[in-house]
Amino acid sequence: MLTVLWDNDGVLVDTEGLYFQACREVLAGTGIDLTLEEFQDISLRRGESVFLLAADHGIAADDIMRLRQQRDRVYTELLLSQCPVNDGVETTLQALYGRVGMGIVTSSRRGHFEAAHAQTAVLRYMDFVLTREDYTHSKPNPEPYLAAMARHGLQPGQCLAVEDSERGLAAATAAGVACVIVLSDWTRDGDFGSAVSVVENIVDVTQIVLRRLEQTRRG
Repeated sequence: MLTVLWDNDGVLVDTEGLYFQACREVLAGTGIDLTLEEFQDISLRRGESVFLLAADHGIAADDIMRLRQQRDRVYTELLLSQCPVNDGVETTLQALYGRVGMGIVTSSRRGHFEAAHAQTAVLRYMDFVLTREDYTHSKPNPEPYLAAMARHGLQPGQCLAVEDSERGLAAATAAGVACVIVLSDWTRDGDFGSAVSVVENIVDVTQIVLRRLEQTRRG
């Protein structure tokens, strides 16, 4: 059986702008002006923390920890108040439900993940979820995908990842999992040359998955 491994932030739910807002607001209190370009490079491309900028400005580690906690509170409040499911997500999940296995492999903390889905219907379609607490090294490290496959008895050839960022693509590819990229305004300029497909809308993933399912059945 084919299993689709979904990224969460940016693919299923429109959270990147809220995360940027929370990070920018907290860093602004220290006099650091986090730009969109810095956020895209540090967080979405490299998979690192924007609080590297705080360290570069000489802010002590204990103070950075408090800033992270403040950011997490702000981000959670934003998620609970306005986190929208991306267009086409539920249509796509309905079309694939029962025909393939589905799970979420996210770099999001469990608390943030649960806040994001407090009012969505997404989880009813999923067989499993892995959040940041379920592995040691985050994307672009392959460990999130390797952990998902090991935990659920899957082989790379039985899986298809759906991502929207370079770091997500790098993680899936390094784990041996073919990856489809759904473009977003946050990651559109990325290098996605190693993806098996690049699409504009998540609804386009349905036919890609069904074609791959037919291929796995044949061979």
